[in-house]
Amino acid sequence: MVNHIRVSAFMQESKLIYDWNRFSPTFDWASATDILVNDETLRDGLQNPSVVDPPIGDKIRLLHLMNHLGIHSANIGLPGAGPRAVEAVTALAREIMDSGLSICANAAARSVVADVRPIAEISQNVGLPIQACIFIGSSAIRKYAEDWTLDQMLDTIEEAVTFALTEGLSVMMVTEDTTRANPEDIKALYCRAIELGAERLCLSDTVGHATPDGVRALVRFIIEEVVEPSGKEIGIDWHGHRDRGFALANALAAIEAGVTRVHATALGLGERCGNTEMELLLVNLKLLGVHNANLSVLPEYCRLAANMCQVPLVHSSPVVGRDAFRTGTGVHAAAIMKAAAKGDVWLADRIYSSVPASLVGREQVIEVGPMSGQSNVKYWLREHGYEEDDQNLVQKILAVSKKMNHTLTEEELEGLCRGA
Repeated sequence: MVNHIRVSAFMQESKLIYDWNRFSPTFDWASATDILVNDETLRDGLQNPSVVDPPIGDKIRLLHLMNHLGIHSANIGLPGAGPRAVEAVTALAREIMDSGLSICANAAARSVVADVRPIAEISQNVGLPIQACIFIGSSAIRKYAEDWTLDQMLDTIEEAVTFALTEGLSVMMVTEDTTRANPEDIKALYCRAIELGAERLCLSDTVGHATPDGVRALVRFIIEEVVEPSGKEIGIDWHGHRDRGFALANALAAIEAGVTRVHATALGLGERCGNTEMELLLVNLKLLGVHNANLSVLPEYCRLAANMCQVPLVHSSPVVGRDAFRTGTGVHAAAIMKAAAKGDVWLADRIYSSVPASLVGREQVIEVGPMSGQSNVKYWLREHGYEEDDQNLVQKILAVSKKMNHTLTEEELEGLCRGA
């Protein structure tokens, strides 16, 4: 009977959960199965002024977790920054090569030959293809501050892109601050890059300016005015920041509009307020049926990123925070326990979670605190080997919890059970 209930609930998901998210008037997520993800943790993530540049061993461990999560590619650094960066990029490239990882490598470079050269040298020495992500500021405000003309910018990217291609590198042309740039400027820059041989274009919301509507308008413009007229198969990337809190929404909007790869970082680490959060991007793509890889190591990936960069893992962070699948509220606990009592793990994992804990290798946790009911106490007693039907003990714990200003710790609960 238990197995029948579990299978029945799973088979009738559409009847138990009416998913309004499936009803988009403009986009069918079932068609987005070829969307790729690029991890910027080891480049943009480490540019945050509050992080610590971790030892290479930790970076290699994170790279392996990226690979396990089905992430298509990773920016492994900006070797033009100096000897330490060259050493790290070389070690990461060698690890990909020696371990046979499926993840593809790319590296950042300003639009100068001096930045592109170390990427070429590392690629040639290691024997690993590395895509050069050649970037240049594109907005009018940046042009004004730098005293650049469009002709100067075109000449600059021509020299850098030509050198990269001559050295055997593939090229992604990255325009910084694309979301605040004049259409004629970004069109000219991208068209020249494609003429020279660039295979991908990266639209960058460098200062987190864009809204989802702005993203859709920009991507449509690039497709209609740049990519389609070129007659070539050109990939389009989206690189977003979260200064206005739109990073994840913008990444999804970019996919809807037609980009083929989106960027993100572990915990959203990055310049200023950070980037699109990789953990949220992957979970949403998984729930939308776009990303098929197993996400059970996602919490480990985020914990490693937090530890190695010496940044806190916030308790309320979706998916990976301590409280993501934890409740001390009586109504919530009762619903979870009633679902579990049906012998249905699938149901218990979804009754109060839009993201199933099992999706990321975690479990629902029920605690005891001032907002708890008997269900919380009985659950805790059962899970810790005590008699849940001992009403005297249940009422004792419940009475104490109602007087507390916090969720009871394991030590406090054990003390009550032992009569301390």
